[in-house]
Amino acid sequence: MTEREFVQDLPDLIDAKEYSDHPEGRLVRLRITVDENGVSVLADAFRPLEVERLMDELGGGPVQQMLCG
Repeated sequence: MTEREFVQDLPDLIDAKEYSDHPEGRLVRLRITVDENGVSVLADAFRPLEVERLMDELGGGPVQQMLCG
């Protein structure tokens, strides 16, 4: 099981204006960066479960996650 760290804020990769372009809610967007600390993956999706599955598959460290709602 992937370790979760709940954080106050993460950058949005999907803008609310895009919702009407994806009525099935299947949009997932990723930003992958590499620096001196390693590889970071930032993900955003209409359906959070899809991102959670992806992060679990990638593994390799704790996942920062926001509680929305």
